[in-house]
Amino acid sequence: MAGGRKFSRNNSSSNQQLPERGPVESLIYWRDVKKSGIVFGAGLITLLAISCCSVISVFAYLSLTILSGTIAFRIYKSVMQAIQKTSDGHPFKEYLDYDLTLSQDKVQHIAGVAVAHVNGFVAEMRRLFLVEDLVDSIKFGVILCVMTYIGAWFNGMTLVIMAFVSLFTLPKVYENNKQSIDTYLDLARSKVADVTEKIKAAIPLGTKKPIAAESDKDK
Repeated sequence: MAGGRKFSRNNSSSNQQLPERGPVESLIYWRDVKKSGIVFGAGLITLLAISCCSVISVFAYLSLTILSGTIAFRIYKSVMQAIQKTSDGHPFKEYLDYDLTLSQDKVQHIAGVAVAHVNGFVAEMRRLFLVEDLVDSIKFGVILCVMTYIGAWFNGMTLVIMAFVSLFTLPKVYENNKQSIDTYLDLARSKVADVTEKIKAAIPLGTKKPIAAESDKDK
């Protein structure tokens, strides 16, 4: 009994450590290695093909490959049903009956989220370009300078491939080394905050004189 209780406690603790996630998060966190491997491999091969050929060619060849496979499988199942004299029906009936339509509520929700992100992005760009905060605008300028070097080293498709690979590797690495990574991130944030405060103190832009000092000067 004690062993069973210990086993159940271990199960409960493991469930707490691995909370349920959405389908996309389950893929990038490799909850199901087979599904994540298939999606990662297919996506990487597609991106590599696009980097070598045109998007139209990749789409056409990929579609022809899928179509050839489905036609061959349909013919094979039809021949097997005729030989075995069974009536299993269409081999893809499950997928043909699957509802792919988007509900109006879901479309409105997606549109609302997209509009909120666009509005936030526009407001942030206006704040940075019009120098509402000098330090933030300087940091933004530094990021743009770094991006010019990145753009000179890599083309857009290479960056997309690197981002795709990072999407399937960095979250899992962070999950497995969360404690140590958080420690270094907190240290980096504190250093950046200290430097930012020193820069703001050294640049007396937008500072106002104290009211008491102005009143003494008037007297």
